[in-house]
Amino acid sequence: MLLASLRKSQRWSCCSQWKYQAAPGQLSHGQADEETWPITVALVTLALVTVLVALVSEAFVSSVQIAAETLGMSPAFVGFVVVAIVGAAAEMTTAFSAAAKDRLDLHVGIALGSAAQIALFVGPVLVLLSYVIGPQPMSLQFWPGAIVMMLIATMAAALVTNGGRSAWFVGAMILIVYAIFALTLFLLPAP
Repeated sequence: MLLASLRKSQRWSCCSQWKYQAAPGQLSHGQADEETWPITVALVTLALVTVLVALVSEAFVSSVQIAAETLGMSPAFVGFVVVAIVGAAAEMTTAFSAAAKDRLDLHVGIALGSAAQIALFVGPVLVLLSYVIGPQPMSLQFWPGAIVMMLIATMAAALVTNGGRSAWFVGAMILIVYAIFALTLFLLPAP
């Protein structure tokens, strides 16, 4: 279902892309007088930023664990809500910017692309890596509540992206679904 809705949003994105393309002779990104970085500078900058993000992520995880214990949050709430919101802040900023510019195709592509990437690549890779570097092997065995939430979220994403149009009440519906999930996970007793 997630793949089908992603495929439809990508097809819609490609079909609606023609009205946003630059005219011949115009640059679609950057400025005409803007210099490009040499490849070595770009790669070193990328590596440096990656290391900095890893360090900040480590500090974030340790501070979130302390805060979660202090505030009595369940691990499910921390993982599904707190880490998801903070970890996707850059994506959300880009998606909000695209939506503000009336680029719904880009907005949907960012949101669904990120979800598909996590579900189809990051999750399985982490499971495989857990056998090598983890203290104990991880599995993709989820509790039934998480499976139901994923099913509802996938169905909501499919319904929203199927029409190719959106309105404020559709966004409100998605926010209400997320609030219900967050409240359910917050009230979930800690193991």
